[in-house]
Amino acid sequence: MMGTKSLVAFVLFALLVFEGYFTEKVLSATVTYDHRALVIDGKRRILQSGSIHYPRSTPEVWPEIIKKSKEGGLDVIETYVFWNYHEPVKGQYYFEGRFDLVRFVKTVQEAGLLVHLRIGPYACAEWNYGGFPIWLHFIPGIQFRTTNAPFKIEMKQFLAKIVEMMKKEHLFASQGGPIILAQVENEYGNIDGSYGVGGELYVKWAAETAVSLNTSVPWVMCVQDDAPDPIINTCNGFYCDRFTPNSPSKPKMWTENYSGWFLGFGNPIPFRPVEDLAFAVARFFEAGGTFQNYYMYFGGTNFGRTAGGPLVATSYDYDAPIDEYGFLRQPKWGHLRDLHKAIKQCEEHMISSDPTQVQLGKNLEAHVYYKSSNECAAFLANYGSSLDANVTFNGNIYFLPAWSVSILPDCKNVIFNTAKVVSQRTLGDSSFSATTSVNDFILEPSSWSWYKERVGIWSNNSFMNSGLLEQIATTKDTSDYLWYTISINVKENIIPGQEKELFLHIESLGHAALVFVNKRLVGFGYGNHEDASFILDEKITLNHGNNTIDLLSMMIGVQNYGPWFDVAGAGIFYVALHDLKNNTNDLSFEEWTYQVGLEGEDLDLDNINLANSSLWTTGAAPPVNQSLIWYKVAFLAPEGKGPLALNLASMGKGQAWVNGQSIGRYWPAYLSPSSGCTNGSDCDYRGAYDASKCLKNCGQPAQTLYHIPRTWVHVGENLLVLHEELGGDPSKISLRTKPGQEICAHVSETDPPPANSWKPNSEFISQNPEVQLTCERGWHITSINFASFGTPIGKCGTFALGACNADILSIVQQACLGQEGCSIPISTATLGDPCPGVLKSLAVEALCSD
Repeated sequence: MMGTKSLVAFVLFALLVFEGYFTEKVLSATVTYDHRALVIDGKRRILQSGSIHYPRSTPEVWPEIIKKSKEGGLDVIETYVFWNYHEPVKGQYYFEGRFDLVRFVKTVQEAGLLVHLRIGPYACAEWNYGGFPIWLHFIPGIQFRTTNAPFKIEMKQFLAKIVEMMKKEHLFASQGGPIILAQVENEYGNIDGSYGVGGELYVKWAAETAVSLNTSVPWVMCVQDDAPDPIINTCNGFYCDRFTPNSPSKPKMWTENYSGWFLGFGNPIPFRPVEDLAFAVARFFEAGGTFQNYYMYFGGTNFGRTAGGPLVATSYDYDAPIDEYGFLRQPKWGHLRDLHKAIKQCEEHMISSDPTQVQLGKNLEAHVYYKSSNECAAFLANYGSSLDANVTFNGNIYFLPAWSVSILPDCKNVIFNTAKVVSQRTLGDSSFSATTSVNDFILEPSSWSWYKERVGIWSNNSFMNSGLLEQIATTKDTSDYLWYTISINVKENIIPGQEKELFLHIESLGHAALVFVNKRLVGFGYGNHEDASFILDEKITLNHGNNTIDLLSMMIGVQNYGPWFDVAGAGIFYVALHDLKNNTNDLSFEEWTYQVGLEGEDLDLDNINLANSSLWTTGAAPPVNQSLIWYKVAFLAPEGKGPLALNLASMGKGQAWVNGQSIGRYWPAYLSPSSGCTNGSDCDYRGAYDASKCLKNCGQPAQTLYHIPRTWVHVGENLLVLHEELGGDPSKISLRTKPGQEICAHVSETDPPPANSWKPNSEFISQNPEVQLTCERGWHITSINFASFGTPIGKCGTFALGACNADILSIVQQACLGQEGCSIPISTATLGDPCPGVLKSLAVEALCSD
């Protein structure tokens, strides 16, 4: 018999269980769509989204990156799912560490954001093999991404695996989770013509398969004009304002708006001006768009051998609003945040009607959204690339810079213009630029150890074959390296000093190769991202008797994009000797000996357990400028909590590990072309952008700084291991930290007040613009380096007093010093009026530090 206390406890427990059940039901959501927008719980939504790929950072920093994304005005986080790392061996799954997909989705949910899960399973993403596991390539009779039975079996199985995993964890919106969208396939429309009828049938099958998995949320196919109902076809590109879905019942959605572009070894660094990016976003929403995603919002790092090919760099920074190390890229992040606030002010009007277009002149137009007959929001656009304009709209005159959009949430007040950047800026070209807020720590050269790699065949697991083998089929991508070795017997007697001179001719599908004759390095050949193949001609000498030619072919990422990319080959395919009389000896079909990988890889030299092994040689100073050599050094991590950057500018080409974790491939010896760059911020944002329009660092390495996550180092000694292929000087390697940041802002009296200060029916025009400064979380403003109200000249980092100046340093110091952030209204009532009748501005430079 149940006692009174037990009965009360039982009733209370039942109520709590019921309350929890009821709460879960309340939090669950139905997601559908109509012609205007995604509809969540019966309400149309205007959604800002950003791509963050969970393996390109570490779980410890996911919450902070996601929090910064939310603070930047995002509603949704978009990510691919990376099949090759989740199923590295057929039937064996891995979802731990950086690849803990469930933890990532739950972290997004905890931040109060939604998720678009792009299951694919083809990702592209400049990721190794486009996200496909390499074992898939070796299934008999398989053909990727076409109506091929073996491929469809494996693809369906993986799609179902991910969907069931999400269902089990209650992560779809209908279960109370954050996932509101899923994607099948990826950008297939760019290449489906190469697959003919098989491609058309594959698209239908992929759509049917996705729908059959019963996710209860809509599925999308990006860049797929023939996506069958109910799949939503979406746009990818630098601009999508002119995109139209393939059905009047589907909303206008943009799944990849490129915030910049990816980086290839040997290429200059691409960047996209924020004025153009904001223009593209505003134009899209102006023209009826309702879901937009930045690819990337945070790019991160291609740790290990995850980078795709050919020759995709380790940094996947992408010029994104949050940079590779997790710092805000200003003014990009701030200007887009203000844009999102302005669009959010128009949301109720935008979900209430389709836009009405009004022509205002040549290359000038307005799009108006009506909530009622007398309530509207408007976007005014000047899409000309050279001429500013004054336009008349609703009886008022508005100034529109070229290639800009103004947003008027009440069809009257401009609260944002895409070309007017008033958000703060960060000094320096990148997070770890050599400024006063960066510290360098040189590693002590006396503490280095090294191991010299053996040239050519190094173990008895080598094998022989008549003819040259394709590299990927031979290595199965277990290593970047494949040795091709052949013996050449010279029967003629050779007088000392008159060795036989020949020309060695090598042709390779890519990506790079070292050439050794009789164990001596004689040449190095390589391709580039656009064409990884290369031809190498070297003059060599052979001795009487037996000679060896050892060719070390190197992969720099497996191909990740293009029609039939899965069968794109790599490695050496033609080798010949030519004498001075032009006689040719084709060696391509001779007997070659092969060795997969390097001796150091087989010895596991990057393993932290071998740090004290007798394999290593230690001396007063490490050998420099030597090819195929391993280095190791113990180091103490600098104090602090932020990420570290390893400066490898003194090295050639290779790979690096910290405490056994691979921080990726490096190649500082590969310089980009010396011409073709703009001078940083001087790239004109006006006019259509493409990936080659705005470039920097011409004549420099694509990358010299390599990201070490703070959680990969610990108190006490840490281990750095490098495998150097070409030759470098490890004694000049340094660690870089960032204990602070220099920030600045410059705002004029005519700039609009902050977008979020606008309220319906308010006198917005009477409010003041503001200089707003914010440090990274945990840092505070420790000094004001410049402050002037009047006519300051120059730009951030080079500000100087103009002819008109009010001494406001004390005012700014009082408002900002010791604060994580501060705002200073631009008002002559508080700042004084040093020159009445003259247009004035406020310029401030400050230092944030920890």
